[in-house]
Amino acid sequence: MTITTTGMSVALQGLGQALEARHEPEMSLGSWRWSVRQQMALVRDTLLTEAEYADEGWLVARTGSLLRERSSLLARLSALGPAVLESPDVDAVHRELDRLLVDLGRHAQRLHDLAYDEVELELGGSE
Repeated sequence: MTITTTGMSVALQGLGQALEARHEPEMSLGSWRWSVRQQMALVRDTLLTEAEYADEGWLVARTGSLLRERSSLLARLSALGPAVLESPDVDAVHRELDRLLVDLGRHAQRLHDLAYDEVELELGGSE
């Protein structure tokens, strides 16, 4: 399994920083929208290339769950893309992106857990 954990961490951090920049007085709304949209594209690209999933043993069920979760996250990113650039209700978009950021962080943690469990399985664990 190969997981680009560094890439995901960097992408999530970039999106988080872009979202928070909305509260900076020198940030115009148009610049904020464009910055967030660019960071969303980086997150999407990272999700698309994040891993080769486990295909053996008891990890298969978790792998299927992660694939479904990734598809859902990609769909949410896709749906929010136009809203970031065009929605008149910027606060609602910001809240949705905050929720998405939390869910992306949980997804990344589940990927880390799966990678750890796969290595543990290969090495025999502590028993």
